[in-house]
Order: sequence, then C-alpha cells, then structure tokens
Amino acid sequence: MSSDKPLLSQFEPSYAPNPQPHHHRRHSSLKNNSLGCLSEATPISSWVAHETQNCKAYNLKESEENFAPAEGKTISANFLERPTLQPAGKEFWSAELHKQCPPRERKRLVSWGGVMDLRHLKALEISGASSSRVQDLNRPQTSRRSERFLQISMQLEENIPHHDNPRLIHINDPKKTNDKFGFSGNEIRTSKYTLLNFLPKNLFIQFHRVAYLYFLAIAALNQLPPLAVFGRTVSLFPLLFVLTVTAVKDGYEDWRRHRSDRNENNRETLVFQLNEFHPKRWKKIQAGEVVKIRSDETIPCDMVLLGTNDSSGIAYIQTMNLDGESNLKTRYARQETNKLVLEGTTISGVVRCEQPNRNIYEFMANMELKGQRFPLSQSNIILRGCQLKNTEWAIGVVVYAGQDTKAMLNSAMSSSKRSRLETYMNRETIWLSVFLLIMCVVVALGMGLWLKRHETQLDTLPYYRKNYFQKGKEGKKYKYYGIPMETFFSLLSSIIVFQIMIPISLYITMELVRLGQSYFMIGDQHMYDSSSNSRFQCRSLNINEDLGQIRYVFSDKTGTLTENKMEFRKASIWGKNYDNSYPDADALLDKDVEAKDVTVDRRKWKLKSEITPDPELMKLLYKDLSGEEGIAAHEFFLTLASCNTVIPILSESSSSGCDGVLGGSPVSIDYQGESPDEQALVAAASAYGYTLFERTSGHIVIDVNGEKIRLEVLGLHEFDSVRKRMSVVIRFPNHTIKVLVKGADTSMFSILHNDRPAEDHIRHVTQVHLNDYSSEGLRTLVLASRDLTGEELAEWQRRYEDACTSLTDRSVKLRQTAALIECNLTLLGATAIEDKLQEGVPEAIESLRQAGIKVWILTGDKQETAISIGLSCRLLTADMNQIIINGNSENECRKLLCDAMAKYNVNSTSCSSQITKLRRKAEPDYLELPSQTKSSSMPQQCEGEEDTPNFGPLALIIDGNSLVYILERDLESELFDLATSCRVVLCCRVAPLQKAGIVDLIKGRTDEMTLAIGDGANDVSMIQMADVGVGICGQEGRQAVMASDFAMGQFRFLKRLLLVHGHWNYQRIGYLVLYNFYRNAVFVLMLFWYILCTAFSTTSALTDWSSVFYSVIYTSVPTIVVGVLDKNLSDKTLLKYPKLYAAGHRQESYNMSLFWITMVDTLWQSLVLFYVPLFNYRESTIDIWSMGSLWTIAVVILVNVHLAMDIQRWVFVTHLAIWGSIIVTYGCMVVLDSIPAFPNYGTIFHLVKSPAYWLSILLITVIGLLPRFIFKVFHQTFWPSDIQIAREAEILKRRRRRHIGSKTDEVSS
Repeated sequence: MSSDKPLLSQFEPSYAPNPQPHHHRRHSSLKNNSLGCLSEATPISSWVAHETQNCKAYNLKESEENFAPAEGKTISANFLERPTLQPAGKEFWSAELHKQCPPRERKRLVSWGGVMDLRHLKALEISGASSSRVQDLNRPQTSRRSERFLQISMQLEENIPHHDNPRLIHINDPKKTNDKFGFSGNEIRTSKYTLLNFLPKNLFIQFHRVAYLYFLAIAALNQLPPLAVFGRTVSLFPLLFVLTVTAVKDGYEDWRRHRSDRNENNRETLVFQLNEFHPKRWKKIQAGEVVKIRSDETIPCDMVLLGTNDSSGIAYIQTMNLDGESNLKTRYARQETNKLVLEGTTISGVVRCEQPNRNIYEFMANMELKGQRFPLSQSNIILRGCQLKNTEWAIGVVVYAGQDTKAMLNSAMSSSKRSRLETYMNRETIWLSVFLLIMCVVVALGMGLWLKRHETQLDTLPYYRKNYFQKGKEGKKYKYYGIPMETFFSLLSSIIVFQIMIPISLYITMELVRLGQSYFMIGDQHMYDSSSNSRFQCRSLNINEDLGQIRYVFSDKTGTLTENKMEFRKASIWGKNYDNSYPDADALLDKDVEAKDVTVDRRKWKLKSEITPDPELMKLLYKDLSGEEGIAAHEFFLTLASCNTVIPILSESSSSGCDGVLGGSPVSIDYQGESPDEQALVAAASAYGYTLFERTSGHIVIDVNGEKIRLEVLGLHEFDSVRKRMSVVIRFPNHTIKVLVKGADTSMFSILHNDRPAEDHIRHVTQVHLNDYSSEGLRTLVLASRDLTGEELAEWQRRYEDACTSLTDRSVKLRQTAALIECNLTLLGATAIEDKLQEGVPEAIESLRQAGIKVWILTGDKQETAISIGLSCRLLTADMNQIIINGNSENECRKLLCDAMAKYNVNSTSCSSQITKLRRKAEPDYLELPSQTKSSSMPQQCEGEEDTPNFGPLALIIDGNSLVYILERDLESELFDLATSCRVVLCCRVAPLQKAGIVDLIKGRTDEMTLAIGDGANDVSMIQMADVGVGICGQEGRQAVMASDFAMGQFRFLKRLLLVHGHWNYQRIGYLVLYNFYRNAVFVLMLFWYILCTAFSTTSALTDWSSVFYSVIYTSVPTIVVGVLDKNLSDKTLLKYPKLYAAGHRQESYNMSLFWITMVDTLWQSLVLFYVPLFNYRESTIDIWSMGSLWTIAVVILVNVHLAMDIQRWVFVTHLAIWGSIIVTYGCMVVLDSIPAFPNYGTIFHLVKSPAYWLSILLITVIGLLPRFIFKVFHQTFWPSDIQIAREAEILKRRRRRHIGSKTDEVSS
C-alpha cells in the first residue's frame, strides 16, 4: 500500500479512524499525538461527519463499552469528544474505509475472509479485502449461499459463547460454588446405553432405516391367521437376525465405552481438602476445588492455573489427547496467585468466566483477588486430557468439570456422509418396489378372477374348499371372507411371499464388505509413512466406493503438498538482500578473526537443525551497529527472537541458571511452537547470534553475542486471521519501550510510516525482494517496529487491560487495542522461508490429471508463492494461459471475469454440441460423462478436459480478496463457468470459509464427486464440505485428521488411494449391489411363476426355512468374499495407466442400463429355473416338496455359477466360498429333510437317486447362463472396454512370463 493510504490495517475494527490523505496535519509527529495514530487537531466527530459525506452509505457506530474508561481512570479528550456513542454490545465498525465508496459495494453483506467475532451484531468485518467494510445485514442471506455452506457458517457461530451470564467460581469453596449454581460433576459418560434403556433405545435407532420398518411390517402381517404364509416364528427370523447382529455389535462397542468411562472416572488426583492435598477420584471432583497435578499426569478437568513450582508461574503442557499436537505449549499462572501458592497461602477469590463452550483455542475470564481484578485468557487455563510436562507440579482451580469440559463438548461425532452409489441404489430399490407391487397386484387380481369364475365349485376344488377333510371325514370349516376380502388378503400374502425382492441382507453385506475393504486399505504397506510412523486410517466406512468416482480434488498447499518443515533461506534487511544458502559460509567466516569469535560464541548453543548464516550479514551484525542499516539488522533479529510464542527447551536443567548455561559447555536447545514458521525464524535468529533461551509469562531472555539481555514483555497481540500479524510490546533494560511487529505484507505495508520519503526507497526495494522470494516459492513475512512514548504506553496499557478482562467481544477489543500501537511503524525488512515439496507430489498430481481428476489448490499463501509451487509440482505448465483475477471491487471482478470468458470463448450459457465435438477431436484424452451425471446448469464445453481448441490449456489464478466479491450469487455463475473451463485453478490468500465456499460452488452446481485434502485446522470446513475428506497427519496438529473420512501421512498416497483402492472399491460395490438385486429377484420370480400355476394361491413349494436361509446362509458368504477380494486389474496396471480410473467417471460398474440388463437376464433365468424341472418331471408323480427341494438347490447353484462367471481374480478363499456355499446348502437340506416333523421329510434322499434330478440342475445352469455367456463373449470381442483390454494385456504378460520361465527351466535341466 502506498504511503498516502490510511495508517491502520484493513483488518481490525478500531475506534481510531483512518485519516484521509489530505489530512496531512494528523501525521505531524508522534510527540503531538497521544496515540500515535490520532491527531488532537481533528476531532473524531468531525472526521465521522466528513467521511459520512463522502460515503453516505456507511453507518458508523461503536459500542460504548469499547470506549468506557476503567473505573477510577481518566480518558483522553479525543475520546470524550465522540457524540455518537451507542449502547454496549450493539454494533462495531471497521477501522479502514476506501477513499471512495462505489454504490454496488454498499450492498456487500458477508465476509468470506474471516469468522465473525460477535453474535448479535448488524455489522460484519470483511477480511482478505483491500479495506474493511461495514456491512448492513438487514437483507436475508439464504439467497446468497447454499444451505450446506450456511450450515458450516452457523456451526462456527454456535461456537461463539454467550457472556451475558458469566459462570462464578469461588476458589477453594466448592460448596458455595455448586450449591448456588448446580454445576456438572466431573463424572463423564461417553456410552450411549444403560441396562434399562439399551433394548428400546437401540431398536429405536435401528428402525430409523426404512427397510427395517418394511420388514417389520411384513413380519407383523405374517402373524395374522389369514396371511400366515410362512410359520410365524420363521417369518421373524431374518429381521431378528439382522437386529440381533447389529445390537450385539452396538452392545459390545458400548460395553467398551462403559469400561473406558469407569477407568477414567476412577483415576485419582490430589485435591486440596482440610489444608492438605489428599487423593480423590476424578468423578468426585467439583467446580471450585483446588487440584494439584504432578509431572506427566493427565489433567482431570478444565482448570485455571494458580501456581507452579517455577517462580515465574510457567507450566508446559502437551495437548496431544485434545488436538493431536505433540509439541509443548506454555501456560502461565498469574504472578498474583503464583506468589501466594509458593508462599503456601490459601487462596480465596472469585473467577468469572464464560459459559462452557467448544472453543478449545479461546478462554475469556477474569479473577477477583483481594479487591483486585485481573484478566485470564487461554494462556491461563489447562484443559482436561492434556498432560503436564517438564514441570514438577502445578496447582489450579476447577472451572469446568465432567461434561462441561471443552474436551467432552468436542467429543461429539460429526454427521456421517452418504455414498453416492448408495443413493443410486435407493433409486433402483424404488423400481424393485414397483415390480413387487405389480406382481402382488397380478396375483391378487388373478385370485379374484379365479374365485369369481369358480365360485360355485369352491367346495370341491383343492386349495379353496370351504370344508377341511381329515381321514375322509368332514372336519372344521375354513374361514371364508368373500371374494373382495380374499383378494385383499391375497395381495398382502403376496407381499409376504415376495418380501425378499427388497434385499434386507444387502445392508449388512455392504457394511461387512466395506469393513473388509477398509482392513486391506489400512494394511497397505504402500500407504505407510515411515517418517511420521502413521498408517492409513479409515475413519468412515460409508463412502469407500466414492473414492472411485472423484472428479475434483481440492488441496491445501502448506503441509499437504509441502512438508511444512520450514527452513530460513533469505532475508531483506533495510533494503538489502541476504542469501542464507552459502555452502562455504563457515569457511568465509573463518577468514575474519572477529567472525571466528562470533562463531565460538554461537556454538555455545547447539540447535536441532543447523543453519548456515550469510557471512556479509554476520559481519554487519557484529561490526557495525552504529549506522541505520546496522541498527535495523539488530532490531530485525531481536524481532525474530522475541515476537513469537516459541518455547525453548534446554537439554540441561534450568536450575543451573542463565549464567551457568552461558558459561558452560555447548547446550542443546530445541524450540517448541505451534507454528513451524515461528520455530524456523527463532532458529534463524539463534544462528545469527540472537538466541532465545528463556521465556516466562513476564519476560524473555536472549543471548546476543554472548551477552544476556532480559526483556520485559508488557503485552502480546497474537496472530489472528483478521489482522494477519503479531506484535509484542517490549521494555528494554535501558527502559526503552518498543513495539515489534511481524505479519503478512498485505497487512504490514498499510501501517508503515507514510510521511518519511527517505524510507520510500527501502519500502520499494523490499517489495521487489518480496516478489522475488514469492516467485521462488518461498513464504514471506514483513518485520517492523516503533518506539512508544510514555503517554502511548499508558493509553495502550489501559485499553489492553480493559480488553483482556472483558467477557464480551474480547477478541474485537484486543484488535482495536492493537490498532493503537500497530501504526506508524518503521520497516525493518522481510524474511523468506522455504517449505519443500513432499516426496512424490509432482508425480501424484500428474497421475491424477491423467485420470481425469481436476486438482485445485486452495492456499492462504501469496499469489506468487502459489504459482511457484504450482510450477514445481507440475500443476502449472509453461504452455498454459494464466488467467489472473485480482479485483478490489465487485465491478472490477465482474469485468475481469467477463473479459477472460470473452477472450477464451467461455460461454456462461448452454453451448452448442459442436463445441464439444471439436474438443473431443482436439483432445485424445477427452472424457465424456454419461448424460445422467451431468448437471443441467453446467456448460457442455466444461464437461471434459477444460481448454478450448483455439487456445492452449487454461489456468485460473484468483485471490481471496476477489472471492469476497465473487462468492455471491450474481458472480458465482461466471466464476463457475470460467473455473470449470480451466485445467487448473489456484486460489490464493483464501480464508477457511472461502475454501468451503469453493467446494460448495462445485457441489451445488454439478453432480461431480469432490475430495478435499488438508492438514490443518483451517482446512476442516473444506474437508467437511466435500463428498470425501482426507486429512494429512502433518506438523499442524490433527484437527484435519479428526474431521476427515480418511487420513494418511503423505499427499502422494492419494494417488494409490484413488487409482487403486478407489477403483477396486467402486467396481466391487457396484457389482455387489447389482448381484444382490439379481440374486433375490431370480428367487422371487421363480416363486411368482409357481404361484401363477397354483391358482394364485400364494402357497410355496419351498419350506419356510429354505426361504429364510437363502439370503442369510446359502448365498451370502460368496457375495462378501468377492466384494472384499475380487480385483479386475492389478495395482501395477492401475498405477501405470491412470486413465483406467475414468471407468468410475463413466459409471461403468453401476448404472441404470446395467440394472435393466440385469433384470432382463434375471427374468430369463427365473423362467428357465421354473420350467426346466417342470418339463423334466411332466410325466412323473413327484410331490410338491420334492420339486421345491430341487428348485432350492438349483437356484443356489445357478446364482453361484453366475457369480463365478464374473469373478476376475480366483484365490483359495474365493473357491472355498463359492463351492463351499453349495456344499453347505446340501448339508442344510439334508438336515432339514431328516426332521420328521417337517413336510419335506426325506425328499432329498429320494431325489439324488433320480437322473432327472441331476439333468435338471445341469440344464438349468447351462440354459440359464448361456445368453449371458454369449453376450459377454460378443461384447468383449467386438466392444471391449478399457478395463477389458488392460486385463487381457495382463493375462498375455503373465503367460509370456510363464512361458519364458518354462523355457529357462528346460535349458537349465
């Protein structure tokens, strides 16, 4: 930003309005400006009036609470002059405005660049833009976003706590705390059931599946005497079996949870009682009690830290159990309480804190102690599940216990995703239901017509005699209900007989198959990451097959494509570039005697990662600190060493003291921090002689050239996504007060001095250096500083204290406070850090693109850095036409989009089919999707590869600032049309919600499958929005992993996950569903033909048990085995030819055509199955039960041989399952036919002696499968698919290898 821009950053709301360029008198000097940014000569009220005239549309208001002076303090005249203060908590306003306010910008509503900080406001900040805007939210938002995206936005809002009713915790007085408020105890319960509610609750959950209700209704109908087709017990067996298996599984899982809860609740810790610490079980701990934790113990509840064994009150904790991060974090006890703890004094006070909420990264509270009130923040609380490390003991007061702890509030499972193929399966299930209804209506009408025709003969005809004859005598009478009711009962009876047309076993089969597939995916050694010792994880079993149909991959950059292991490479200091990559830097240093001494001093600290310093910069630092350049370099590295939250971990005990450390042998030092960037910068400062080796809540100690400097930390404004910078207020030993700031260039250049022409050149050169660094793929930060006067410090401290103790809108007030000192800065320089690409990333991206998968990168890095990484990973190529969208207004973005679409012939409406034909000819790898998968709103030219024949491939590069304007409905269409016409899309400087918005843009407008992959907390919303979410076990914790469906250690594993396991899973599940439909339908149709030949009587030739066992025992195991183990192609072939993955895009394994072909084949096989035995035994006197026994074994053999024809990979287990199921069927029939009570007693023993029996089975198998065999032969011969061609190539290769091997054996013999 140029020097005439406003001083305050565009990102923070402030009560210090930005001066306009013509207000030169406001920049006169710091001495005349109490805040360094506001001029006493220009009242705020007049400034607001002037800006209102210019912008007419902005309603600038601010909370009175933000400006109210603390009790007993005064406020400067500048703030007392404000005439327009509003009631507290209503509205706030942004810090920076444009010099002009275009009319279209006044309608902007929502920020896509950051998360809202307030709940009940009528104004929102827009971050990521060139300026913050006050937004009017009177217009409804539902028309502006899709429902899915609103859900994520609302989830984020729900995590923002209410502070109207703070929680009061009386320290060391649990009785007073809990008697008045009745807080939750510390006993936790993660189980879902108890002994009393297990049965009803589990059944209630299971019957949420509509199919279960269907079979329950069938079983209930069968209990009615007129409808009792099957035995009443037998009819319940399938449903009871499914319910029992699921209940046992749920019960076992819940029993394990009960056991875990019991072990957790019965753990012990020390609690202060009767003036001593006594052991107490966790479940009995209450809010208000004082708890003592020893080293390596787990924290039992959320506690505010009161004191530690360290005099500075510092404690180190590990939060791995909470967020998966293994690096240590610091927590501090207030000096007021830590001193009392060390003295052994009993503490009595009140903690006022926010109500329990899920936000583990924020805590707002204050403490009243001896009449004083001081703030508490996230750095003062330790959460349940964390572990105390490198600290002998720590004491705290319980503020949240049990179910109120943040860990328990975050333990809820995210909603499960649903497979796309399962959705299509439901469509086919509806068709099967229609077939079922048609068959039942045919049977019912047939029965009614037959009864009407033979109404006078019912006493003499079989099946319908009114009287029941027994031993030649007339017995009891049948209940005859008349033709209408008999017809209705026949309809219901038919539904019972044909019930398995809807395969209830399919649900269990799919779950078991997915479980087996997950087992093999987890055990795949090719997806094991040895560097992080992490295996592939399947966190969701519902969407395995979706991995085979992915069309879009949305990837984060840092930590996903790159290693997220930062290395300091270059620095720009006071306008001069310094390169850190000198291979012989140490040799160059040794040429100088003084440099040798520097090296000796520096080697007192042994860093975990050695960094080779620039010799010229080292010489500047240790020889010339008098000039401007030397002073800037000195402050530059002081800023690196102090403006961070890094924790130095020394190999020796801290009790040895600083002097002892500095005077002894080399000390190993390891830096622990939440950000790898910070760790790299602090390590770089140490390499140049500025070693941070001690940090407490109130001070840091830095070894500068062997000289120990103790710096007092007066305050720290941590980095946030709105300000995009971090600052620390430091008091030096000479009592000088400085503000040291580092941040993104977009947020830093706007707050530098703009009235110093001498520094303009330095700023310009630094900007050039930043562009050069970004073009090399390096991550950049800008450093600046300024001195604070006593008045500025006093005003800032008062505001800072008020903001820190506030329980309402603390983050907003802290940003406003930071704006007071983060202005009029002096530029020191910039840093460049290298984040190397992960191994195999370019190859993986190239393979995914060959597979027809579009890879989009969504990153928060600079545009130049993203482009450089895109080139490195082969996502961008030199022949691509880059379309860059960097707009600062809605009109500008619209113009850029329209110009790009016009230039490259991208149509926003439906295009002619001729364009698609031209593109198909121009691109040999053009992949056209089936018509049923295309979105009606998607242009035809956007369906295949994305570039047009008249131009080279296109690459769209867009920044988050532009997305602020574009992600509105009126520009979303243009962005969608342009983006889907491009081969590559890079989104830079995007916020987490913008990532989710991009994913939702594709999901909402196409039927394509999307996958999002990331490694950090900022990727969670994107991962949850996509159809498939993949988390990377990286350096930024495990938030992404915990929110994902699948997790892996490296991005390169995505290639194998999709191209191999995704392809296998989709092919297996697709065939599994079709085969289950076929298997059940052929059985039902066989019964249907029989009923038509028995006067529509709904009687069955099969025993009740045979009907039940058919799906449960006779044919279930082969289906599961094939679904888990079958492979149509080897993994080597699938990886070698990525284009084979496009079979999933074309839905070759499961589509409507395959369904209808399967149903036609089923119809033929059922006719053969029924009429062949009827023809063979037409002259015999075979009884009906013998015929039913023949049909039972024939249908089992038929469907198993049908399955065997389609198996691509035969292994021992497959043979065992296929042929073993036939043997098991025979065994079960022998057992059932050996029971005298059954009507089919002895039938199997007579049948096997008849040649007609074996001839019938042979004819049924051959005739039934012959059309299918002929169809497959012709199809594979004349219209082979890519899969078939690749499979034949595999077979030929194996035969050739076997032939060569046999020849070798002959020669050797």
